[in-house]
Amino acid sequence: MVKKVKRDSAYLWDMLDAAKTAMEMAGGIPFPEYERNRQLQLAVERLVEIIGETARSVSKSLKDSHPEIPWELIVAQRHVIAHDYGDIKQDKIWMLIQKHIPDLVTSLEKLIPPAPKNDE
Repeated sequence: MVKKVKRDSAYLWDMLDAAKTAMEMAGGIPFPEYERNRQLQLAVERLVEIIGETARSVSKSLKDSHPEIPWELIVAQRHVIAHDYGDIKQDKIWMLIQKHIPDLVTSLEKLIPPAPKNDE
């Protein structure tokens, strides 16, 4: 059980890191600017893929105890990016970063224990 909890914590940290990075890179950027920047699109797609891959790995018990996080939708978006990349709609990815990723960050921050201090 402790091993599962440690793994879940690591997955949540990875999700949070990728989500925050996506927000730092693309949050607040107007869509026309995002649409013109292929490098930014690819970077954000990769971060969304990481969020989905780690969400897929989170234990069922943690997912069941936190239905406020749309686990299935997060994983489904990862599948689109990884397998149906021809169907990626950049306006949807941009909207995801602007509207939904900030909520995900807030939810994840509530679940993750604070990092240990250096003197502990």
